[in-house]
Amino acid sequence: MKITRRQTLGLLGAGAFAATAPLPFAMRPARAATKITVLNWQGYGTDEKWALEAFQKATGIEVVHDYFSSEPEMLTKLRTNPGAYDVVLINSARTQQAASEGLIEPIDFSKVANSAGLSPELRDHPNIKFEDKTYGVAWVWGITSLAITEGSAKPDSYAALADPAHKNKVALFDDAVTSVAIGALLTGQDMNNPSDLDAVKEKLKGFKDNVKLLWSSEDQWNKSFAAKEFDLSVYWSGAAVRSKRNSNLPVEFVVPKEGGIGWLDNLCIPVGAPNADAGLAFINYMIDPDFYVEWATKIGAPASANAAAMEKLPADDLNRKIHDPSYLKTMTIQSALPDDRREAFNNLWQEVKAFYAG
Repeated sequence: MKITRRQTLGLLGAGAFAATAPLPFAMRPARAATKITVLNWQGYGTDEKWALEAFQKATGIEVVHDYFSSEPEMLTKLRTNPGAYDVVLINSARTQQAASEGLIEPIDFSKVANSAGLSPELRDHPNIKFEDKTYGVAWVWGITSLAITEGSAKPDSYAALADPAHKNKVALFDDAVTSVAIGALLTGQDMNNPSDLDAVKEKLKGFKDNVKLLWSSEDQWNKSFAAKEFDLSVYWSGAAVRSKRNSNLPVEFVVPKEGGIGWLDNLCIPVGAPNADAGLAFINYMIDPDFYVEWATKIGAPASANAAAMEKLPADDLNRKIHDPSYLKTMTIQSALPDDRREAFNNLWQEVKAFYAG
């Protein structure tokens, strides 16, 4: 997924709560002080001060962080700093690449007790498997789909983006991979590897009369939606939660019959991790329901891959409502894209945008 979602979470977490979090699972204090290093996006869950303090108090394990600003940079850091990290956050679209390069270890789930609560669709997703072994612990997920103004008729298909009822009132995410995925889903193709890009292109061109805005940031989306510039949009599930809860915008998130465009982040153990067992203990903490509820309700978080954590949220919690577990059975999770395919997607999207502007 894009940097923007981490940047947003970073802003939400900037005023981290100082209150001590409840200890979320039974942990025996470590006999000797241990320090682990986690590699992640800054402000993305694993570096919440209150959580690290609670974890260290319970285990004796100190957690420090190093950060990356892009997924290629994350892979480079793993390649060039063997033995430097104990835990790394990897989007599932990059997990097989990291495993094939010998950068991460298979997960010993016997040391991650909370993994028993993981949704099977995420815990066992093919993206995080390599040569019949699982190389990541599914952590958080989300969906790119549709958002509408509350009270409007719910679209049952991405085809609504071309419906004359929404003429000049549609906002699209200015992203080639997402746009191609929508065109592929509408033409019955594999969104990660469509075989007929011409059909995708023509489907996207069909949105022209309706496209009012190509947005690129959550802040831009919120301001334009508040100004009533559009009433139907491609949007992110987690952003919809924040737009409604934090900005009081009348937005409703809808996943149509073609399914959502999903993403999945997982936590992994790098090869040569100096404190792998302590790293697994920290991963276990990160998927614990008590930690997640604290993070989600006080700071703001994506959906947890742990079904038990989602069920522990209040029944009326927006995160729980928007991230309906039934979507896990219908959404397609973004997979790795070879460079030539990504270039083809980018070229297609540039052509479509030029057509919109013409």
